[in-house]
Amino acid sequence: MPKGTTGRRPRTRAALLKAALESFAEQGYHASSIEQICERAGFTRGAFYSNFSSKDELFLALFDEHSERTVTRLAQAVDALEPEDLTLEGLAALAARIEPEERDWYLVTTEFTLYAIRDRQAAWVLARHDARLRAELARGLTAALRRAGRELTVDPDRFARLLVALREGGLAQSYVEPDELPPGALEKDFLPYLLAAVTAPAEPTGAGPIG
Repeated sequence: MPKGTTGRRPRTRAALLKAALESFAEQGYHASSIEQICERAGFTRGAFYSNFSSKDELFLALFDEHSERTVTRLAQAVDALEPEDLTLEGLAALAARIEPEERDWYLVTTEFTLYAIRDRQAAWVLARHDARLRAELARGLTAALRRAGRELTVDPDRFARLLVALREGGLAQSYVEPDELPPGALEKDFLPYLLAAVTAPAEPTGAGPIG
């Protein structure tokens, strides 16, 4: 394969992902056709099918990209905390940070989740991507708590499920009533107490990076 073709492929893929996210957020997952996504990205259907086998696969690529970005951002934020800020309150404040662009992703992932609830194959695939994200969240949280001198007393994966439920449920309310409940408010107000309830003092092991 010519070097130029190899170099273009990541750019083509990135442009298609960007166009898909914009189209899904504006029009909805089901209302957005592959043709519309290609037109927005400036590519042909052939370019689409050389990168993705279906619209579902495109969404899952977006899901993995968003998951990786979220986990990396959290890890970097924890690593940047001063020792005196490595507290349950400090960790909760980081979890409460909601970027403005998160609203678009929430619209997209919520619609796909509803679709997956109705479609067993889509549910099976989505569950596996969810599991990988939870594993990363559980690993990062365990390491961050260790740096804060705490350790979980409950199953990390189950607790990661609860954190995801808190975030998604809170955002649903916040996007309906943004003045009454700003995004991240529930995490900021209640996550310190929740973390205190499911953790115990840990033996100090030093404060290394969590990434």
